Amino acid sequence: MDHLDDLENRSIYLLREARRKLPSLAMLWSIGKDSTTLLWLARRAFFGRIPFPLVHIDTSYKHPEMIRYRDAVAREWGVELIVGRNEEALAAGMSPQQGRFECCTALKTRALQSLLETRGYKGVILGIRRDEEGSRAKERYFSPRDKSFEWNYKDQPPEFWEQYNTDFGPETHLRIHPLLHWTELDIWQYVQREQIPVCPLYLAREGKRFRSLGCVPCNSPLESDAATVEDIVAELRVTRTPERAGRAQDHEQAYSMQKLRALGYM
Repeated sequence: MDHLDDLENRSIYLLREARRKLPSLAMLWSIGKDSTTLLWLARRAFFGRIPFPLVHIDTSYKHPEMIRYRDAVAREWGVELIVGRNEEALAAGMSPQQGRFECCTALKTRALQSLLETRGYKGVILGIRRDEEGSRAKERYFSPRDKSFEWNYKDQPPEFWEQYNTDFGPETHLRIHPLLHWTELDIWQYVQREQIPVCPLYLAREGKRFRSLGCVPCNSPLESDAATVEDIVAELRVTRTPERAGRAQDHEQAYSMQKLRALGYM
């Protein structure tokens, strides 16, 4: 068994454990490489059928290519797709011009909270990785949130020897993170091996490509000639540029991402 097999097996175990322990479950699909890899793993874990819905929080500012890719993959793989929006905030004119922290809180965090409250999901599966961003390194595989979906990053349950606590009070909401132990390079090597279709924005055009996908006003491509998945794998072996260098919210005031995630952000 090689390194990718080991990563895959551990993630599949976590997905099946979440399905076994939580009666009402959904998976967040951001349309990025990580959540699409997680979707692929879920199809493998449950023998081609996804036994829970996919939730996409649409801010209305996503790249058009992302939405086209989302709809095409959802049709091809036959998944149940639920799209959530904070229509009230959008009608009131919410945009990144109001402040990126405020915009993310309204159009992502509040939209997600509203959908979770309406649908009553006990747990949500996300494709985050520890190496991607500092606050995510503080996460657990089964991470409890309070009744308001807020995260107390200073009080996380221990997880030793692959023993996971899934027994919490009725008002506790769980976030499940089956990709925590993966790296960006792992993801792309797995995408290459499995030939997973990814959003075309990841592939270089005219000397630039996106390494992390987000909203158009807050998401910029980076210089790159990596026009294939094989090129991306080779590039990642030598690059020193941070993965989220093109994400504007990561350059805001100190700890802004941690504050967003403590409020329930993805």
